[in-house]
Amino acid sequence: MTILVLGASGATGRLLVQQLLERGLPVRALIRPQSQLPDELLGHPLLTITRAELLALDATELARQTAGCSAIACCLGHALSWKGIYGQPWRLVSDAIRRACEAAGTGGAPVRVVLMNSAGCRNRGLAEPVSLAQRMVVGLIRLLLPPHADNEAAAEYLQRQIGLAHPAIAWSVVRPDTLDHAAAVSPYSVHASPMRSAIFDAGRTSRINVAHFMAELITDPALWARWQGQMPVIYNRE
Repeated sequence: MTILVLGASGATGRLLVQQLLERGLPVRALIRPQSQLPDELLGHPLLTITRAELLALDATELARQTAGCSAIACCLGHALSWKGIYGQPWRLVSDAIRRACEAAGTGGAPVRVVLMNSAGCRNRGLAEPVSLAQRMVVGLIRLLLPPHADNEAAAEYLQRQIGLAHPAIAWSVVRPDTLDHAAAVSPYSVHASPMRSAIFDAGRTSRINVAHFMAELITDPALWARWQGQMPVIYNRE
């Protein structure tokens, strides 16, 4: 079971890589040329690192990256800077997940795709209720902050284009609320839909809990059966 991790050098991605390696799984980490992984991960015998701009890879190379992988985990996100938010690529996450699915879909063997997203993105398949005030604020965010629209597009691609009956790809979209940092995995809860408003009553989710849950999704058949084709929301337990 080889896992391809997109955005492996990010704050959550590197934690996911560590979680997978601790489970004894071979990991392919795709990171930007200028990015680095923590020293404790470098040289790990189960870790293969490719430094490249994912959206610059041609179809042949991307197919080579996905070949033999039983799962693809995407922790990509836009940098919290002016360039990261308003500069190109505006559709980093949605284009990456689309291209990865297109490449993986040609391999024949079933592939699990786990996308890290946001509690601020609705699961339209469940018609999740949203107040008028939150709807208005999210509409402004969608217009003013391109990364939010990108996250929405990535989730909608999996829901609408891949769907639930794709012959080669199954998916789950993990939605943390406001992210924070913690040194170790702590108790957390997982829900089919948000239990609180991501705008007016946001919860907290530690990055290491997100990484732990994503790793469990990839490796635990029962957990995968529970959340396949869904958009689980994860909160730290208070």
